[in-house]
Amino acid sequence: MTVRNIRKLGDPVLRAKAKEVTEFDEKIHGYLQDMAETMAHYSGVGLAAPQIGLDLAMVVIKLGEDFPLLELINPRIVESSGEDIAVEGCLSIPGVHGEVKRSAEVEVQFQDRMGRKKTMRASGFLARAVQHELDHLQGVLFIDKVIRYVTEED
Repeated sequence: MTVRNIRKLGDPVLRAKAKEVTEFDEKIHGYLQDMAETMAHYSGVGLAAPQIGLDLAMVVIKLGEDFPLLELINPRIVESSGEDIAVEGCLSIPGVHGEVKRSAEVEVQFQDRMGRKKTMRASGFLARAVQHELDHLQGVLFIDKVIRYVTEED
């Protein structure tokens, strides 16, 4: 269990496509634990494996104290609907915030830490967090989709 350093904009791992996870072993479980601890340490609500230097298709999301920790391995959006524009930020790009258009609802297929296939529907802030983190797995950052940057005064 280790808090890892967050990779920052300019690090090539943030622009690489993550590799599919094929072994669901203790090593992967350790990575997931490190990701959850790192996300909590830096007060994030989501973290993708590339953000800690791992080129693996894994994300963790926890929207708050009363929210369960979600671990999504090899996730992919299979359905999306609606449209929503809201302000986003990213642990890998500190101090930068901008409005990003996302789907209002998504359906995601993924595997859990044991490799079991699962499906989840998400809307609102959770749908936004899922899309933001899944973009990381494709080497896409929120700044690539910003409509308008915002400042503290906005």
